[in-house]
Amino acid sequence: MSSPAVQAAKATLAGIDLSSYDPKQSRLMDERCILVDEEDNAIGTTDKKTCHLMENINKGLLHRAFSVFIFRPSDGKLLLQQRASEKITFPNMWTNTCCSHPLDDFEAEKVEENQLGVKIAGSRKLEHELGIPQSQTPIDSFQYLTRIHYLAPSDGKWGEHEIDYILFLTADVNVTPNLNEIQAYKYVDKEELQVMFKEEGHSFTPWFKLIARDFLFGWWDELLKRRGTDGKVSAKSLAGLVDSSRVVKMS
Repeated sequence: MSSPAVQAAKATLAGIDLSSYDPKQSRLMDERCILVDEEDNAIGTTDKKTCHLMENINKGLLHRAFSVFIFRPSDGKLLLQQRASEKITFPNMWTNTCCSHPLDDFEAEKVEENQLGVKIAGSRKLEHELGIPQSQTPIDSFQYLTRIHYLAPSDGKWGEHEIDYILFLTADVNVTPNLNEIQAYKYVDKEELQVMFKEEGHSFTPWFKLIARDFLFGWWDELLKRRGTDGKVSAKSLAGLVDSSRVVKMS
């Protein structure tokens, strides 16, 4: 029997009218995500709107995504963003530097060898959301760590069901935020992030909380331990730290 994700990709899927949402964010919902099965094999494509409706997620529909974490080389602080209120899914929440999707719309973002497609998508979206020039995020500087499979509702209507590639990057970057995407950003060290998690008044995206709960702080420790002779941290120092070949199911 085929998997739920494969069955959902073949099913008649629900749609929705976006006329009541922010126009720019609504247009982005026409972008085409890459549908995958539970082992991250590409099995089709459909628009972002369809992928993020809970009615379709509950059928098993699953797509490919990435989460980028940018650390400042000099002090190892992590760049966070707070999502804009205009976002259709998970508005106003704090999260890692950038979270989005490789798109079927771009041939280069479908390349799976050495995670090239998601790295290209990561550089593109860092520029779109945070205004970071792509010259500051060269593709060969991204360090892929692992993939996670998770499901998370946003509200009763929207949610996420993704195989999410975790990408670390160490770089000095210039941020010029796209205010339709993010409303705030800040650099934090480990202790400052742990305080943010405990404080009332801060909400966080579910994927960021899952990654932080199980992986982030341990990887962050290793990043700091492996400083170079120049005292700077490098994401490339984490190559081989974890088994990057499998998809980790999280809940």
